[in-house]
Amino acid sequence: MRAVGYKRSLPIDQAEALIDLEIDKPVPQGRDLLVQVKAISVNPVDYKVRKRVDPQGGEPKILGYDATGVVAAVGKDVTLFKASDEVWYAGSIIRPGTNAEFHLVDERIVGRKPKTIGFAAAAALPLTSITAWEILFDRFGIARDGGEGKSLLIVGGAGGVGSIAIQLARTLTKLTVIATASRPETQAWCRELGAHHVIDHSKPMAEQLKSAGHRFVDYIFGVTESGQHFDTIAEVIAPQGKFGLIDDPKSLDVSKLKGKSASLHWEAMFTRSTFQTPDMDAQHKLLNEVAGLVENGTIRTTVAENFGTINAANLKRAHAMVESGKMRGKIVLEGF
Repeated sequence: MRAVGYKRSLPIDQAEALIDLEIDKPVPQGRDLLVQVKAISVNPVDYKVRKRVDPQGGEPKILGYDATGVVAAVGKDVTLFKASDEVWYAGSIIRPGTNAEFHLVDERIVGRKPKTIGFAAAAALPLTSITAWEILFDRFGIARDGGEGKSLLIVGGAGGVGSIAIQLARTLTKLTVIATASRPETQAWCRELGAHHVIDHSKPMAEQLKSAGHRFVDYIFGVTESGQHFDTIAEVIAPQGKFGLIDDPKSLDVSKLKGKSASLHWEAMFTRSTFQTPDMDAQHKLLNEVAGLVENGTIRTTVAENFGTINAANLKRAHAMVESGKMRGKIVLEGF
């Protein structure tokens, strides 16, 4: 079957940074689904793994996490899906990825694809939806339809995760949602998705928050550049507030949160699948719920661009764009 991967960790402008491959079609075992991949999207984790992880044993490494597709076959212990079901999911960081015609995935981290949108539009949402959902409802512990009188600051609101976090927070809670974006087009995007206020993270944020009526913020979600913004975060976080992050700052002086008894929460959406946690099927359940929210129009896809068919040339373009840090929404690819 066709796939895209790499044999050496290289900068994306190198010819062999990503290459077209022919590999064996996998066979499902246990609770695995064999999914015929219809569409994928590209996330920061794709390029981060490509830059940091050299393949082992001479075998190429296949990247890709977000996928939509059709179940082609199932393992003997599968109970949640059957062949021909349309599905979406964000995969596992410890298994071969979705940049392939057929892909194995544990059914417990798979949801039913929304019926009202196509494969490409749906491919933009799984990883970011899981990440945003887990930070809001699992890590922060915000109650559904709760948060009245409290505020949420999303630092980096225009990217894939920020785009869905704005929507989930605005539609499923009563929080005042404040997003950051530094360009007119990304600021407009955040407002369009439902942010009550948008401020510019390239300028001093504390004064902008005060002008919006928020000296302190109860919940802060660091999507990007958390190390760069940490002093400001410590300044504006509310006493007993919560700061959650998904990026990889080189260092954080967490003692700066002590005086306010503020807490820090990491979110890694691959934790459940990597460690096979007892609540691993929570991702199956939340993806089904997000599918319902898409179908009833509560939230929308965050696709910004469709880069065409799934091949090395188009994936290299997508990696380069995501690496630039100037994304609005998500890049998707569709078909082989």
